[in-house]
Amino acid sequence: MSLALFQQFHEALKRAKRPVVVLQASPTVDDFTSAFSIVALCKTLGVPCSIVTSGGRAPDALKFLSVFQDVAGDLGNINALTLRVDLNRAKVDGLTYAVDGNDLVVTITPKTGAWQPSDVRIESNDYRFDLIIALGAPDRSSLGVLFSTYADFFLKTPTVVIDHGPENEHFGTINIVDLTATSVSEVCFNLFMHIDASIVNSDIATALLTGMMSKTKSFRAPNVSPKTLEIAQKLMEKKADREKIVEHLYRTRSVETLRLWGRALARLKADESIGLVWTLITKQDFVTAGANAEALRDIADELLMTSPSAKVALILFEAYNGAIAGQLFAQRPFDALVLGAPFRATGTREAVHLSLTQADIVSAERAVISHLKTSLK
Repeated sequence: MSLALFQQFHEALKRAKRPVVVLQASPTVDDFTSAFSIVALCKTLGVPCSIVTSGGRAPDALKFLSVFQDVAGDLGNINALTLRVDLNRAKVDGLTYAVDGNDLVVTITPKTGAWQPSDVRIESNDYRFDLIIALGAPDRSSLGVLFSTYADFFLKTPTVVIDHGPENEHFGTINIVDLTATSVSEVCFNLFMHIDASIVNSDIATALLTGMMSKTKSFRAPNVSPKTLEIAQKLMEKKADREKIVEHLYRTRSVETLRLWGRALARLKADESIGLVWTLITKQDFVTAGANAEALRDIADELLMTSPSAKVALILFEAYNGAIAGQLFAQRPFDALVLGAPFRATGTREAVHLSLTQADIVSAERAVISHLKTSLK
């Protein structure tokens, strides 16, 4: 009889020497808190575990969590090549290397005699990570440059996929995809409880409840079910610190963030007939407010929550390098990936980053809003 999915996951973790948690290119708070919890689980098994995403570091707002972990932006030196030379024909007198353009040139000088090409072998060592745990990623391409840079690693390494979205392509060796859940944190809670309920201590419970509250907008999202509320109650029974979560997620907005919100709200536009709200933020707005792009996600959440008819929110902004970019957020039944496809959208069906080619933010607004209005109608 085949093992249940939670048993397969547990066995894979116990066999792994160095697992790595990978997140999509546009990770959410829910993705980060789930990743922290997986790392905490690995610690109980005595297994070192890293978190990697091309989407940048975890938000500073999550540093209140006891299970907070540093997040890397690249997999780094995941394997090495070994050059083997048969010394029966000649002994080594010296070895040098140099970089010639995009080539690494290794020169081995013999004391006497000479080597033939057949005397040289190149071996690829095993990857540094032996298990991938992909959280909240619907497919490999959603991992962004991580997958495009290390495609061979992702295709050859056993992978556990943990997600809740119906768009997930089940690309893992083990796929734990719960369509009835509202967040990855909720899926992780059920997974941990099946393995061993004692795993979920107060620190992990607080992290998972943080992810659930962020993903469901404090349980006000339309897809919240009685099951979700029941899990939240169980996390509270596990001593999850809800007051601390509320304090750090919602009551500690910096003055800089509030200034940026003010600029965004001052330019707020809406088309209520199709459920669309949008705003523009210039490079000067960032400078004046003293804020950075991390604040944009919170702005979008506020736009959607304070506009009852809104299902799609767009923030167009001028990046520090002068490029025009956008963040597009969509609630069901709309899909941000589909809506943003003409603008090189990367992310999930709920939130994507747009890379725009227009020369200025006004022309970008015309192009994107025209497309969205046509699509939403």
